[in-house]
Amino acid sequence: MSERSPDGLRPAFRRWRAGRPFWGGLLLALGGAEILVTEKASMKVVLHIGMQGLAGYLLPALMVVCGLLTLFSPGQRLFYSVTGVLLSLGSWVTSNLGGFFVGMTLGVVGSCLIFGWLPDQEPRRSRRQRRKEAAVGAP
Repeated sequence: MSERSPDGLRPAFRRWRAGRPFWGGLLLALGGAEILVTEKASMKVVLHIGMQGLAGYLLPALMVVCGLLTLFSPGQRLFYSVTGVLLSLGSWVTSNLGGFFVGMTLGVVGSCLIFGWLPDQEPRRSRRQRRKEAAVGAP
């Protein structure tokens, strides 16, 4: 039986994470989850508009779905990011001011990170790495 060593998991996760807008998808999903949690809050400030607050649950649930789809299907990231920002802004009206602004802000920031992510780029190098490469290449 072949067991995977713990040393191999971290580099594999880093490679997987580098191939997709990880932080944007995570923030969008967390924003939707936060709004869903505040919907269930037992406070007098909670508003339910429409058919038993259906839109209040539907929009943040779709935010979570868009965030997860971004992580597992990054090829459609532009559609998910535009949909995510519209859902996040729509939650301001339907879901207690967008989860008291926290979930809405997480959703908008995550959607912007998704939109701005570009695949197949060379990773950034620090100044130290550039100096080291320049010193090795110098005669």
